[in-house]
Amino acid sequence: MAPSTPLLLYGATGYTGGLLARTAREHGLRPVLGGRDGPRLARLASEWGLEYRVASLEGEDLDAALHGMHAVLHAAGPFSSTSLPMVEACLRAGVHYLDLSGEVSAIEAVRAHDARARGRGVMLLCGVGFDVVPSDCLALGLARQLPGARRLVLGISGLELISRGSLRTVSEGAGQAVLIRQGGQVVGIPPGSRMRELDFGAGPRPCVALSWGDVATAHASTGIPDIEVYCEAIPALRMLLLANRSLGGLLSTPLGRLWMDLQARAFPPGPTEEQRAGRQAVIVAEVEDGAGRRLRGRLRTPEVYGFSCTTAWALAKRVLAGDLEAGFQTPARVYGPELVLSFPGVVRDFP
Repeated sequence: MAPSTPLLLYGATGYTGGLLARTAREHGLRPVLGGRDGPRLARLASEWGLEYRVASLEGEDLDAALHGMHAVLHAAGPFSSTSLPMVEACLRAGVHYLDLSGEVSAIEAVRAHDARARGRGVMLLCGVGFDVVPSDCLALGLARQLPGARRLVLGISGLELISRGSLRTVSEGAGQAVLIRQGGQVVGIPPGSRMRELDFGAGPRPCVALSWGDVATAHASTGIPDIEVYCEAIPALRMLLLANRSLGGLLSTPLGRLWMDLQARAFPPGPTEEQRAGRQAVIVAEVEDGAGRRLRGRLRTPEVYGFSCTTAWALAKRVLAGDLEAGFQTPARVYGPELVLSFPGVVRDFP
C-alpha cells in the first residue's frame, strides 16, 4: 500500500466526508480516515485502500489519532458541537486545522483561539469548501476595489440539494435568530424578517436573510462592519421559515430540537451523483461605502458538493506544502481573492 498523506480526514463516514475520501486520489492525496464508527471506517478504508484511525471527539484517543499528522480536514458537523474539541486537540498536537464549516457561531468560536494558534504556530482555517471559499474571494475582491466599504450584502443561489448533515445543522438552528453583523458585532434578527430581491443572472429573485459563515469570515477578511447574507427563497426554505414563524417557540425547546434532529436523521444521506450532475451555484455580492458608492460582483461555480471537495483538497495541499499563516485565517485573506478563479468551471463578472 502506498504511504499515507499526513492528514487526518475526520468525519469520513458522513456524506461530505465520504465524497472527500473518494475524491482524494484525484488530487494526489491519501488521507488517513478518522471518525468514531470503527466498523464503518474499516469498510470505507478497505474500499478506498486507505489507513484509518478510530477516535471520538471526547476521548484521549483523539490525541493518538493526530500523532504524526501535519493537518486535519474536519468534516464532521454540526460544527457548533464538533469544531472546538478538534481545535483544542490540534493546538495540543501542533497540527494545522481546516474545516468545512459554514456556521457563524462555530467559526466565531474558532476565531477566539487566534492568539493561542499564533503562539503554537498552528493555522486555523475555517470554510474551505463552498462555505466559504467563493463568497470570501468575491467579497474581498470587491472590498479591495472600494476601500473603506462599510456594508456587504451576499446572495446565494443553487442550494436546492442538501445532505443529511446539512439538514441537521439547519434543524439545530430552528426557532433561533438569524445572525447578521452590525457595527462589527454579530446580532440576531427574527427568521424571515429581512428579505430583498437579488439578481443571479436571470432577473431579480426573492431572497431571505439567513445565518451563513461569511458573517464571520468576510468580516475577518475585509473588516467590513455590516454584513448580511441572503439565500434565494426556494420552496424548502420558505417552508422552514413558515415553521419557524408558527412553531418557533416549540422548535427551540429541547423536545422540539430532538424532533427536528430525528426528522433530519431520517433524511437520505445526500444527493446522488445523478442529482448533482450539471448543477451550478451563483453568488452575488454588493459592497457600499459611507458615501453611497457601490460595487457589485457575481460568481458562478460548479455544484456545491463537488466544488467543496475541489477547494478543500486544493487548500489542504497548500497547507501540507507549508503555504500557510499561523492563527485564525480565512481562505481569501491568506490565498487572495483570485484563488477561486484557479478552479475549473468558475466564472466571475462585475455587472
